[in-house]
Amino acid sequence: MTGRTLRIVVVDDHTVMRAGVVALLASEPSIEIVGEAGDGRAALELVAAHEPDVALVDLRMPVLDGVATTTEIVAAHPRTRVLILTTYDTDAEIERGVEAGAIGYLLKDTTREQLVDAIHAAARGETVLAPRVAEKLVARMRRPAQPPLTAREADVLNAVADGLTNAEIGARLVIAEATVKTHLLRLFAKLDVNDRTRAVVVAMERGLLRRASGTGGSGGWLRGAEEELHHLQEP
Repeated sequence: MTGRTLRIVVVDDHTVMRAGVVALLASEPSIEIVGEAGDGRAALELVAAHEPDVALVDLRMPVLDGVATTTEIVAAHPRTRVLILTTYDTDAEIERGVEAGAIGYLLKDTTREQLVDAIHAAARGETVLAPRVAEKLVARMRRPAQPPLTAREADVLNAVADGLTNAEIGARLVIAEATVKTHLLRLFAKLDVNDRTRAVVVAMERGLLRRASGTGGSGGWLRGAEEELHHLQEP
């Protein structure tokens, strides 16, 4: 542990949970809690006022969530380390937190000793991950890379985002409707989805869509989702 007292802020919208964390750390002489906040916006004000060594931040909060809060703290106050403390351990939540710049990711079932050690490690600039979180990150890294989309698959995907039916996509790209279905099925496999609506959502998340314009506009793909499912089931 470091030889000085670490100054921290605790950010959690659940009053009882926040009080529990504060009570857990109150008897630790190496840690001083300089502020508490119930939402991300209040947390930013606290960090600006106190410049703490570590900010313990929950993920899901009102006004400004944990990811946005982390991003802003890291950008404006690089000396303050953000340590996420949450109940959520899904791949998506973990990835968002780490990508936002958090130096650590702990779950709320952590012990007092583990939390104190993690705060000191974070203050030293060391990455801190709950064992379950570390396992998920390693497993994610070991997954085989998904094959890239072909140029034609990208064309079909953008047409789907424009809200076009299979027949309309075929007319736009000058290909048979059966060929459109084949491209869609390959797209579904590569994106690990089961329908066109989810395909567009996942593609948007991964930055695979070149644009969101055309006959259907940015939300046109929603309009034909059920119809497309029926088309894909046709012989």
